[in-house]
Amino acid sequence: MHDYDGIVDLPPSQSKRLDLYIAEDLRLMRRSRIRARRLGATVNGKTAKLSRLVKAGDALRLVWEDDPPIDVIPEHIPLDIVYEDGSVIVVNKPQGLVVHPGAGNVSGTLANALLWRFNMKHGGKTDAPFAGEGRPFIVHRLDKDTSGVMIAAWDSAALSFLSDQFRERAVRKTYAAIVNGCPAEPRGTISTNIVRDRNNRQRFTVSERSGKSALTRYKVVRSAGGCSLLKIRPKTGRTHQIRVHLRSIGHPIVGDPLYGQPPRNGLLEPALALHSKTLEIVLPDRATRSRFTTPLPARFKKILLQGISGNQ
Repeated sequence: MHDYDGIVDLPPSQSKRLDLYIAEDLRLMRRSRIRARRLGATVNGKTAKLSRLVKAGDALRLVWEDDPPIDVIPEHIPLDIVYEDGSVIVVNKPQGLVVHPGAGNVSGTLANALLWRFNMKHGGKTDAPFAGEGRPFIVHRLDKDTSGVMIAAWDSAALSFLSDQFRERAVRKTYAAIVNGCPAEPRGTISTNIVRDRNNRQRFTVSERSGKSALTRYKVVRSAGGCSLLKIRPKTGRTHQIRVHLRSIGHPIVGDPLYGQPPRNGLLEPALALHSKTLEIVLPDRATRSRFTTPLPARFKKILLQGISGNQ
């Protein structure tokens, strides 16, 4: 289930059908998908039909369902396992690995790899799709180009236990990122709202008027050659939060294809320099947090040694 809260942003003299505003201005989904995803809407606190006209300043709340699930087929994809027991598995996700199948990525994902491992552990068929409660569950996600520590649940009880901690913001997450330039303050807090970018549906941006609140804390670890290594602790978990926030203060992540600076002089930057370094969470049947950590990937060392930055 997904939701959106915001204020309609249209010219003062203009009104527009709600379904057109969702598709053309918010770009949340194509107009043809709105009914399929059972979207419900309220305008100024009252239930609204998709044909209703909305205008500037209207308070809009939307709720819609996921697309129908895709059968996940087990695939033998090697995993870098940090920890595993009967309830959970913690992995160091490599950069470039998609977490869950979707449009354009029906195979070769972390979910495919986890199902293979689950079936092998339980003597099941290695070619069977997800069925019933006997399957692994993705608890949280990382972007395709973000590497690092992730946790998944082996059963629905563990999923519920872990998911509650993410929802209540009881999980401690630490990321490492290399950004262009060096922030003026050696440590700081970025607190904004984040909304989908009206001009590019793949991106998000900061906003003063609408969106979801997001808070990110950072600390400069070292600077070299026009770039800086940051330690980052997001207190909320909005989509692309770290990438959007660092761009908003003028220091986009090196190699970020969506929010970064174009390379200068035809030089190619490495892939996204964002890594989920540590995860602290209470495991099922434990009383205190467990801490899982992963080393900085080789691409980080390469960037720091070469001093790659957007000013080359």
